[in-house]
Amino acid sequence: MSLHSTKQGGRQAKFIESLTTFTQEHRAKHWEGSFATFLEEVVPEKAPLIARTSHQYLWDMLRWIHQRERAGADPEGSKNIQLFSHDLFGMDEPLQRVMDYFKAASAGSEVGRRLLLLLGPPSGGKSSLVILLKKGLEEYSHTDEGAVYGIQGCPLHESPLHLIPHTLRAEFRDTYGVEISGELCPHCQARLEDEFGGDFMRFPVERIFLSEASRVGVGTYAPHDPTTADMADLIGSVDLSKVAEYGDEGDPRAWSWSGAVYAASRGLLEMIEILKVKREFLYLLLTLTQEKNVKVSRFPLIYLDETIIAHTNLAEFRKFLQETENEALLDRMVIIQVPYTLSFKDEARIYRKLIAAAPTFREVHMDPHALDVAAVFAVLSRLKPAEREDLDLGKKLRLYAGEDVEGFTSADIERVRLETPDEGLSGISPRFVVNALSNAIASSEVKSLTSMEVLLTLKDAIENDARIDAKQKRAWVDFLVTVRKDFYNHWAKEDVHKALFASFETEAQSLLDKYLDEVEASLDKREVTDPITGESRQPDERFLRSVEEKIKVSDAGKSSFRQEVVRKAMVAFKRGEKFTLDNHGRLKEAVEKYLFEERRDVLRLVTSVARPDDEAREKIAAVEERLISEYGYDRHSAREALNYVTTLLSQE
Repeated sequence: MSLHSTKQGGRQAKFIESLTTFTQEHRAKHWEGSFATFLEEVVPEKAPLIARTSHQYLWDMLRWIHQRERAGADPEGSKNIQLFSHDLFGMDEPLQRVMDYFKAASAGSEVGRRLLLLLGPPSGGKSSLVILLKKGLEEYSHTDEGAVYGIQGCPLHESPLHLIPHTLRAEFRDTYGVEISGELCPHCQARLEDEFGGDFMRFPVERIFLSEASRVGVGTYAPHDPTTADMADLIGSVDLSKVAEYGDEGDPRAWSWSGAVYAASRGLLEMIEILKVKREFLYLLLTLTQEKNVKVSRFPLIYLDETIIAHTNLAEFRKFLQETENEALLDRMVIIQVPYTLSFKDEARIYRKLIAAAPTFREVHMDPHALDVAAVFAVLSRLKPAEREDLDLGKKLRLYAGEDVEGFTSADIERVRLETPDEGLSGISPRFVVNALSNAIASSEVKSLTSMEVLLTLKDAIENDARIDAKQKRAWVDFLVTVRKDFYNHWAKEDVHKALFASFETEAQSLLDKYLDEVEASLDKREVTDPITGESRQPDERFLRSVEEKIKVSDAGKSSFRQEVVRKAMVAFKRGEKFTLDNHGRLKEAVEKYLFEERRDVLRLVTSVARPDDEAREKIAAVEERLISEYGYDRHSAREALNYVTTLLSQE
């Protein structure tokens, strides 16, 4: 059996095990019976759970998913909420604010009386966030912890506890420790009198499962043309086909309970592009959020408990802000900005997620930097110039990505971001980049896409986009040049240089260990034992400076640089980890450049021969094979990278 077959079999077994576990956790217990039976069988065991508000239910769902995935970990304060961790990247701050909203709302604070509005640029993740919440609700409702019970046949799937008369609710609270909120809806009130003669103990109850497709506990409203939008889409209207049956338009059973607010009862209502709707729609939604009821002609106030999450784009929001009469509406919203990510590493993860589901990409190889160069370009288009002259956009981008930048620490990131709070609210969207990549792949004949081809296809997409003005086009094309010169050139040379080594990682680590030994001896002012001669000698200052000068560490700044290296080495040691090049970005760059200098002449010799002999061809082939086997290239992209780096070296 081949290694591939063994791995494939292992993945299949693991997937089947995951399916089995999922089935066991979500083996929903269907239940139905009279209200009397419900009080006897369900309430004593699940009293606190069956009386949860929609905000409490959502918060419990988020905690349940997080604890399941993280083996009991508490999501409070976490920047990696499990419901979102596999789909949303670079959104830690907005996601944490969403979590804070649900936590506060579930505790019964005034936050629960505010509509949650997600504000941000197109393709920034707003819709994806809400979709994940809806999917999480649907999954949670199939578990024992997430069991929801409703009055059978109720268009609002309302809580059976609404059947308990107000005069008995205090006794219910004293008995079960649960407060009942809400009134029986007009539809169920009419049924109670006509079908059960007022005997609410006989009213049927069932377990319900939240589902957007079934319009149970999950609703979505997308506005039409504001001039033709009908309030009936939200709150329903008279069902003329039933008027003849019940003889009165005012009979609640003759009302069409198909509105989105009824579908979302007990769960979540998503309002798409909310600020495009008429103002009367907004007032209805905000009243529903604040008072938990809606007013429909012919009926008394209808109690509804649901969480409303809306989203809109910046253009609509700015237009909304200009109208002074909207101040009262804004005061009743919790607004969370959802900008584009400013980390190119997270941006690249977004592309990987989007293309993983696209059949077009499955048979096409992309070189290891193809998505990174696109991500760097996109993030550069979102950045604003910093106040400090020594922090250009390239350095700022590296700082936001968590990389070491000379003269700055991780503590500076928050201060730099506060200088430009609008960063990420404009610029290139992930959708623009993925569309360009799709076009490049469609025109590729070799089923392989290199970083240079990605940059060229992005340039073509910019120049042929009629929505972009000439000034913006020039600026974005300049960003592509910056990506090539300041990022791709370095990455490509690094890969090719590494491929010249039979065991680059081992040699680099050995050089790092030597540097660390010499630095520690230098700072401690002690001698070192030479590993070859076994004799004691002074620290090799010439070697230390030859490494440090590769990254322009000055003679005056060498002491602080060395102290920083030793401090990071001690942190790794205390964690029980080995100090590696990945622990210090600048030192990694220095060590790599030191090693590369030794092979630069070899690379020039190998790649500059017009008609290479057998020995030269053998060396070229070895470099190509290592690029393929160790660094993620295929044959086409490896040769392109090798040729490109050769051209760069000839210009130096």
